[in-house]
Amino acid sequence: MARQGLFLMYTGDGKGKTTASLGVTLRAVGRGLNVRYMQFIKSPERTYGEALALRKLGVEMEQMGIGFTWTKTPEEHREALQLAWAKAKVALADPKIDLLVLDELNNALAISKFPIDDVLPLQEVVEAIQKRPKTMHLVVTGRSAQEQLINLADLVSTIDATKHYYEQGIPAVKGLEF
Repeated sequence: MARQGLFLMYTGDGKGKTTASLGVTLRAVGRGLNVRYMQFIKSPERTYGEALALRKLGVEMEQMGIGFTWTKTPEEHREALQLAWAKAKVALADPKIDLLVLDELNNALAISKFPIDDVLPLQEVVEAIQKRPKTMHLVVTGRSAQEQLINLADLVSTIDATKHYYEQGIPAVKGLEF
């Protein structure tokens, strides 16, 4: 019997969504699966510990964003989103990928500061997920998950923010946040 690909989603306002996807990635690599890891918001101009670790495991983390929405112009973000979605669509159709991680896709789809529907159309995302190869596992992360994606997912874990040291004025910690 052929393996059935599952769609896992990690969402919510708490810290740990990307970390959860990295745990799944680690297990998949350990079992010899072909993994592709793509990030929608993070920029390749910055160095992230998870990208360094995955590279050591032979998994390239493709950072397709240009940073937070307030760091560049809306047109720059729209262009990055359009290119990222084009790459993600190709990956979603690739039968050689066993596990595809679309990190921060939920964040990208939730952008409301400028229009994105023409460069990252939700209905197109839904259709591409539905049409992915039957054996492909998919992980999507990020805050503010769209209801349509929640309904498609086989697993949805919502990570709540109960307490965080940011609230005490402690900034992002190298090795913990990046």
